[in-house]
Amino acid sequence: MSLIRPSRDEDVAAITAIYRHHVLNGTGTFEIDPPTEADMAARRADVLSKGLPYLVAEDDGQVLGFAYCNWFKPRPAYRFSAEDSIYVAPGLQGKGWGRALLSALCQQAEAAGVRKMLAVIGDSANAGSIGVHSALGFTHTGTVRSCGWKFERWLDVVLMEKPLGAGDSTPPA
Repeated sequence: MSLIRPSRDEDVAAITAIYRHHVLNGTGTFEIDPPTEADMAARRADVLSKGLPYLVAEDDGQVLGFAYCNWFKPRPAYRFSAEDSIYVAPGLQGKGWGRALLSALCQQAEAAGVRKMLAVIGDSANAGSIGVHSALGFTHTGTVRSCGWKFERWLDVVLMEKPLGAGDSTPPA
């Protein structure tokens, strides 16, 4: 059975393996060295300690991808803006898992009080990530050219945004 659900401690190994693949083979993250399982567990605990969602896509007990959001910046004025992160297992891109994860993440982030979801997408050639964000109502706000160096080339960052709930139409509660 396929589902999107909150991550659990026992998912960390699969989450780490998925992310490791993207660090070593992709430009969606600008990390160069894959974090350890302990690092990923600590990162997950940090997100959850803030009351923010950390989700996995699961099919027949196998973790196929994960998504979470974290505060965009640590200063208090940013406390209603979060940045999303979504990673799908190798070979499963384009099958709807990223879209399902991002949709659920936005719903749960809104329930947690987030008013603006931001996407900071590594590599302006990352058509899959840009496409899934666009399909879910994110708009392009800018591109930071040549701000990352990975795999012996300069990489851009694409910035996208989506208001959640009332967005900026009302003051936060």
